[in-house]
Amino acid sequence: MSYAPEGQQHQPYRPEGHTPQPPYGDQYGRPYGQPHAHPQGQSPYGEQYGGHPQQQGQPPQGHWEPEQPERPRRRGRRRLIAGVSVLALAGIAAGVMAYYEIPPFTDKGSSVSFGQNGGGKGSGQGGSGAAQQPANSKMLMPTGPAAEFKNSMTLPDGTHVAVTTLDGKKSGFKGKVWVWAPKEYNDPKFAKSGFPVMIALPGGAGYPNNYWMGTDLGLQTSISKWYAEGKSKPFLLAMPVLNPGPDDKGVYWDGSDIPGQPKMGTWLTEDVPDLMKANFRTVKSRDGWAFMGSSTGGFAGMKAVLKHPDKFKAVIASGPDIVPDSSLWKGHDKEKAENNPELLAKQLIDAKGPDVYIAFQVGDNESNKKTLPDVQKFVSTFGNKGPVHTSLRVIPGGQHNAKTYVPNMGEGPIQYISKVMEGPVE
Repeated sequence: MSYAPEGQQHQPYRPEGHTPQPPYGDQYGRPYGQPHAHPQGQSPYGEQYGGHPQQQGQPPQGHWEPEQPERPRRRGRRRLIAGVSVLALAGIAAGVMAYYEIPPFTDKGSSVSFGQNGGGKGSGQGGSGAAQQPANSKMLMPTGPAAEFKNSMTLPDGTHVAVTTLDGKKSGFKGKVWVWAPKEYNDPKFAKSGFPVMIALPGGAGYPNNYWMGTDLGLQTSISKWYAEGKSKPFLLAMPVLNPGPDDKGVYWDGSDIPGQPKMGTWLTEDVPDLMKANFRTVKSRDGWAFMGSSTGGFAGMKAVLKHPDKFKAVIASGPDIVPDSSLWKGHDKEKAENNPELLAKQLIDAKGPDVYIAFQVGDNESNKKTLPDVQKFVSTFGNKGPVHTSLRVIPGGQHNAKTYVPNMGEGPIQYISKVMEGPVE
């Protein structure tokens, strides 16, 4: 559709100064060649040129000149301005709708299958998938049933952070788990490979969200970068809520099964791994399973590896507590001792294995001034004695926060655990 200014009819292009002739006479309806009949200085429609004395460049009085057609350059400029305006408004509208996550300008909430094609039993990727793989395979096919994952965000490389609500069959606790798979997971080169899993635990309440699921900390993109640099395994990430409720007035659960409380220890070490096994190609042995966490999450991950060395091999513990300190342990000294990393490390040394690997990192400017000395004492007491292997990175100027810990993981801790873990494996 051709553009014309509002209220005007579009006129086709004509060479400048050329006046078209109507088919049956001139523009006033007279036969060609007859003189003008209207009074001097007045148009046939009664419009005056102005009645002023003739000025240079003005038409002589009594002489009428037809309106020249709009020039192509001006029309083109108006078309361009109109087009740019429409595009600008559309861009602003799309940006606003994307910001407020209004479809179709966002894919948040859309289903994510992670290559399962629906999963479930009988799909070849679900319940019957494990039976179809060779008995000597190091890889475990998804056991199913497939969970319902919804996209939480899409990363620049096209990978997805997705979320599901997990009804823990073993713990009895129901909560959210965010998951992420690196782009290599869907690479045809790795179509028959099982991937290592890292269960990433936050500090603080860790409820109702796990802050590792956000892209502002860059955990997912860092893992992809580290893998490309040869520093890291291409980990699958599981990011569950850490606690069953808000951390109100210092009440938290130590990632443990405290009597009379939700079984958060079982949730983290049984239900969350089962979710990953049900939906992803994973590593059969403990060599493909690790934790990472900061603060309370660092404590929970370290304690899980020391308590269940048959299931997990390594952990990156950033600024962790060393002993359980939840007020909910009151009156449950026996159970508290069973979740104490110092006692668990001693028991593992006495049992002579299996080997576990703990990569500590602590800032020298932590808010809790006891954190670094406590970690150093643990390393000197238990580290590299028998099956308990440790490394410690002290971060110059490092504070007690995830923004300190993520970039420094790439300076040692991620290499330390990646060297002892397996995956991708067939």
